[in-house]
Amino acid sequence: MTTKTFLKAGLIGALFSAVAAHSALAFPANMTTDGATNPPVGHYEFCRNLPQECRSNPGSSAPAVLTREGWKKILEVNYDVNQAVTPMTDKEIYGVEEHWAYPDKVGDCEDYVLLKRKRLIQEGFSPSDLLITVVLQPSGDGHAVLTVRTDRGDFVLDNMRNKVLLWSETEYTYLKRQSEQNSGRWVKLEDGRTVAVGSVTQ
Repeated sequence: MTTKTFLKAGLIGALFSAVAAHSALAFPANMTTDGATNPPVGHYEFCRNLPQECRSNPGSSAPAVLTREGWKKILEVNYDVNQAVTPMTDKEIYGVEEHWAYPDKVGDCEDYVLLKRKRLIQEGFSPSDLLITVVLQPSGDGHAVLTVRTDRGDFVLDNMRNKVLLWSETEYTYLKRQSEQNSGRWVKLEDGRTVAVGSVTQ
């Protein structure tokens, strides 16, 4: 094992230990959902084009057990995709306001999310634990992140940072996300940390 590999393994181990300690104290560790809502327009069109990506998710509704190896994969996928894709708006890429697609070398926030979700599914994660999530930034602008459901809490993969945080540690207001039962359906979120905000359609 090289020194670089050893140090990386040690860092992942330390981060995993910190997650285990912190998530036991964090409140709430997992988001609270509050019934069905409309999907973002971009995801609706994405599902029309790729219906195989938006199917029901059979199996247990319990979140995944977060292992050290799983945590390592989450960190690696978040970092690798953030480094591989250059941020550009849909208007710059496609000439339209909203278009969700797997990125090649450029993409906006939803495109990062789609690729991270695809990569983690390839690594063995269940689609029911990888949920595209719509949030508001402190500025009031809309944004998309990937939520990974685990027994230690809901973690957020974000193209704006390489660090993976519990949802409650971020600065965002959480509005809605994919249903864990069906990747083509969406549910509202109750963000108990802030004053309720009106629903946002995209």
